[in-house]
Amino acid sequence: MRVMRWPGSFLMFVVMSALAGLLVAVAVTPAVAVAGEGASGAAAFFEDLPSYLDVQTPQQVSTVYAKQGGQDVKIASFYAENRTIVKSDAIATTLKQAAIDTEDPRYYDEGGIDVIGTLRGAAATAVGGDVQGGSSITQQYVKNVLVQQCEQLTGKDAAATKAKIDACYQDAAGVTPERKLQEMRYAIAVNKKYSKQDILTGYLNIVGLGGRVYGAEAGAQYYFGVSAKDLSLVQSATLVAILNNPSNLRIDQPDSTANGAANGYKATKDRRDYVLRRMLAHHSITKAEEQQAIATPVQPKITPTANGCSAAATDHDAGYFCDYVRDQVLQDPAFGKTTADRIGALDTEGLQIHTSLDLDLQAQAQNALSTYVPTTMAGVNAGGSNVTVEPGTGRILSMVQNTTYTQSDSAGPGETAVNYSADIDYGNSGGFQTGSTYKVFTLAEWLATGHTLSESVPTTEHTFPQSEFTNSCQGVGGSPWQVANAENVPPSMTVQDATTESINTAFAAMGKQLDLCKITQLAQSMGIHRADGTPLKEYPASILGINELSPIDLAEAYAGFANDGIVCTPTAIDSVTTADGAKITPTPTSCTQGVSKEVAGTVDYALQGVLHGNGTAESANPGDSTPKFAKTGTTDGDVQNWLVASTTKYTNATWVGNVSGNVPLANWPFLQHTTGYSAKFGIGKSMMQYLDAHVGGGALPAPDPAMIGQVQAPPSSSSTSGATGSSGSSGSSGGSTTPGNTQPSTPAAPAAPAAPAAGQ
Repeated sequence: MRVMRWPGSFLMFVVMSALAGLLVAVAVTPAVAVAGEGASGAAAFFEDLPSYLDVQTPQQVSTVYAKQGGQDVKIASFYAENRTIVKSDAIATTLKQAAIDTEDPRYYDEGGIDVIGTLRGAAATAVGGDVQGGSSITQQYVKNVLVQQCEQLTGKDAAATKAKIDACYQDAAGVTPERKLQEMRYAIAVNKKYSKQDILTGYLNIVGLGGRVYGAEAGAQYYFGVSAKDLSLVQSATLVAILNNPSNLRIDQPDSTANGAANGYKATKDRRDYVLRRMLAHHSITKAEEQQAIATPVQPKITPTANGCSAAATDHDAGYFCDYVRDQVLQDPAFGKTTADRIGALDTEGLQIHTSLDLDLQAQAQNALSTYVPTTMAGVNAGGSNVTVEPGTGRILSMVQNTTYTQSDSAGPGETAVNYSADIDYGNSGGFQTGSTYKVFTLAEWLATGHTLSESVPTTEHTFPQSEFTNSCQGVGGSPWQVANAENVPPSMTVQDATTESINTAFAAMGKQLDLCKITQLAQSMGIHRADGTPLKEYPASILGINELSPIDLAEAYAGFANDGIVCTPTAIDSVTTADGAKITPTPTSCTQGVSKEVAGTVDYALQGVLHGNGTAESANPGDSTPKFAKTGTTDGDVQNWLVASTTKYTNATWVGNVSGNVPLANWPFLQHTTGYSAKFGIGKSMMQYLDAHVGGGALPAPDPAMIGQVQAPPSSSSTSGATGSSGSSGSSGGSTTPGNTQPSTPAAPAAPAAPAAGQ
């Protein structure tokens, strides 16, 4: 037998009864009447409402969209709590009535608190010593909101101590007279501010339903695979049963509890049948409906909402792009002052994020890459990626790689979270040496300093003393630089031919006439930076591409050349709205003039030859009429292999190479009878065919005739054989060419490169 603690309990009963009486009086008295009695301060005390108690402000799911066939398609969700806010008319009447009949039958008649239940609770507190109270639906709404404030504190304030968090929960849900009275005061204020329908809707949108599932819509979708408006009587009663004790009554754990499927979810069914009996008692359903519902077993249809980028990876091969979007949100001050604030915005504020991703192009890119580069290969950690950006906007149109996206700590072969297309900040990749694709910056500096494409440069020097080079920003020193070409070349070549055939010694000779510091600065002006965040290397070997870059960074620079020299930083997000319809404007792409229009146009002119005749990418040429230019890049031993191609409407960068290690890929067998070296041509050709047909491109920026000079005729098929030119990462091998025709000829028209000769 329990012994009553009479003096203390009686005193508590008196205090609780008095305060409860005051609260009840306020609850049933119009605010204007209270104020009229000269108690304006008291009225303000009882009616003051914290902003976070506003109906329809709980945490919501953020959704990421891409385009497919011109229509928005959901590709991912982010949430701390899986919740989708819906309006009253999107919730089944049976669910509303089940909640009222079971939780608060006097809901429509009370003033925010259940008077009878409150006085009964005060008496029970006095007799039993435990603080009790008849919680109305309005009080339960308040309690849920207060608890959610603590959950947001936990997720957003890394410095918050456990003591502070515990104190927050104690204030929100602790069993104390003070907490109960505060809850009642807030409930009265909520009741005076909102209609009964709004409060009920707010309550059904915020209640926990087990795990990370919150609210009627998410609960209906998760447990039954239907919308909240389409819930049946049995399903509605089941959800109301679950909200009574979500941890123990959830129905998504069939084997791990005594309440599992093997036992027919007995505990949940017992509570569900109680809900049905309450609905019958309050005349919300008939006896026949009750009996039929009770005879129906608990039958869940678990339909999870994936959290994070896993759904994007599984359904659209877009896990890495999705992760890039997340990183962009977490690094953009538009979404919050601190990283914690931005995480909170993404996970709780119901953002609608519309991205630049074209799912049709994404599917084509994944197919093109997967056709040539396998997910795993014995003996080599090989990777491949392809990224497409839009010149003039920086919008990322596609982003794929050969591996399976995962955030698991126990990733298996062919699985990784590292985004090969991005850099350390947006994908944890340190990048890859770019080989001859980096020569474009030496070419641009060559033109910017008054040189021309028609100038001849020597090709026979293979040992370059460091003293032959100039760097106005730092000293040049060290052992001589050894440079080789893959095949024999004539003693000299025009810069145009050296570019077309990617001749290492020619570009080394050009570098001797330039300032290495200025080449680096020009590259930086085109958006180039090392993927690992360290300063660009700018000693002589950098001319041939020893810096590790990301594919998206290289694509950004080449897109700038296609855009009159105006380079735009990459972006994956087009627009963002919050759950209440407000707009968030992400930090826009930054477009700057990297090189002059004249230099850009002349670079484009020179690089068109790469796709023709003796050009190193001739085998990737789709042979259509869309104007385009390209550049290949290959490091020593074909360890890393690149192809970048561009029109005025797209820039596509392909990388195939070693993720780690330095395995020569020149003869390493890849798919479709290609090698690690040649796979890029098949991928690039497939992408250009699709992009030319679906995206296209206009006339390229016009070259400056003064920068062209006396352009030489391209080599004829009778005097040369096909070329496979590339640069070496250290300059010891790479750039392969065959002898080129360097005899003067009639200057070509400035609008296009000289007609290609037959050959590779």
